[in-house]
Amino acid sequence: MREFIVEADGGSRGNPGPAGYGAVVSDAATGETLAEAAEYLGTTTNNVAEYSGLLAGLRAAHELDPEAAVHVRMDSKLVVEQMSGRWKIKHPAMKPLAAEAARVFPPGRVTYEWIPRERNKHADRLANEAMDAGRRGEQWSATASRAALDTPTARPVAPLTPESSGPPGDAAAGAARVRAALASPSGPASGSASAAESGATEPGMRGAGGAGGGDASAAEAAADVRAAQAVATPGTETAAPRTGTAASGTGTAAAPGTASATTPSSGASPGWAPADMGPPATFVLLRHGETPLTPQKRFSGSGGSDPSLSDAGREQAMRTAEALARRGTVQAVVASPLARTRETAGIVAARLGLEVSVEEGLRETDFGAWEGLTFGEVRERHPDDLNAWLSSPDAEPTGGGESFAATAARVAATRDRLTAAYAGRTVLLVTHVTPIKTLVRLALGAPPEALFRMELSAASLSAVAYYADGNASVRLFNETSHLR
Repeated sequence: MREFIVEADGGSRGNPGPAGYGAVVSDAATGETLAEAAEYLGTTTNNVAEYSGLLAGLRAAHELDPEAAVHVRMDSKLVVEQMSGRWKIKHPAMKPLAAEAARVFPPGRVTYEWIPRERNKHADRLANEAMDAGRRGEQWSATASRAALDTPTARPVAPLTPESSGPPGDAAAGAARVRAALASPSGPASGSASAAESGATEPGMRGAGGAGGGDASAAEAAADVRAAQAVATPGTETAAPRTGTAASGTGTAAAPGTASATTPSSGASPGWAPADMGPPATFVLLRHGETPLTPQKRFSGSGGSDPSLSDAGREQAMRTAEALARRGTVQAVVASPLARTRETAGIVAARLGLEVSVEEGLRETDFGAWEGLTFGEVRERHPDDLNAWLSSPDAEPTGGGESFAATAARVAATRDRLTAAYAGRTVLLVTHVTPIKTLVRLALGAPPEALFRMELSAASLSAVAYYADGNASVRLFNETSHLR
């Protein structure tokens, strides 16, 4: 049996707003692109655009070989979970789309996989090309698309218009029924969407792969974000990791920008679909490489000698740079102002072809008179101050150092500033032990004493993804080998 890969995407610039979809069919054995499809849909929502892309891809695969098996890859968790049968479909506009998609091929011949947006670039590009064409008053052209990219010829597919013809499972008929459903009294009016369907979106322009939404009521969607996605809110009790993430470095857990499909956690009503919050701001947290003080486990904060990297530290930075380059997800690099972090960031950024921005808020805690000392030496010289510091986040190191409470306030303010600046992007933050532990602790809603229960190796990697509703999810690599 022949096997196809269908990658599809859709987006709405406004949600609802000018929308379009893109779909690609490739040969599973060779990777050859066999067909492309894209269409400007007018004003509608992300969900409709995403489902329209799915229908176009399935239809194109059916036209190539109606006996084939199809593996669908999409960055819409809503569509993947609903089509996989794990989430119930409630919204009246979504039901005919899902039903139509299910009829294109017999049951059991189509499988679904969620992929991160950066792995769905081909379909995303087609969807944006279709929206751009619609803005010019044109329809998307496969010929123009190929000419612009100088890519090998792919078989174009007719757009999903109500006038298109095809087999009973043809996506064209489904698209027509969806448009009718959107205009009917039982569904949302044209150019509008329910609060749950619209989700939390950025104002203004948003292309394919942007915020979509659930199909439940606004209250249900809000509950789903907390339960089905299982994300811990900063300042609350720790919840389970977000779907597809893990607070461990197993190498099989979802890395930044990836996820796996699971059923909603207990506490959510079965079938509720969480609102698609759009792509998060993802901080890949890199501790600097070793300095001469690191193997000796000496306090090295922002008030000490500001050491540079050792030869071992530079080697660690180069290995990390190669690992991150292979992943290809980092879009910006920001570093603490201290020498060891700027040197580490410079090595990584040079490999990635990026510039380094310096952020004062990412500097290490000032350890006062403890700078350059080992823990044992501090216990000998300042036992009372050390005991107080271990007991309270408000206690300062001897000699007017910075308390963990002060560090947390500084880091939280920096986090808020950077999440706003890098919304929807993946940024490498090259910083120190305390800021990284603090970001992780705040994301998990863990108490201050959690700082003493984490260990971060030199040049270790962690990641925190921040979503539009204020929730966050965490992954700890802790060794660069987990990226290989």
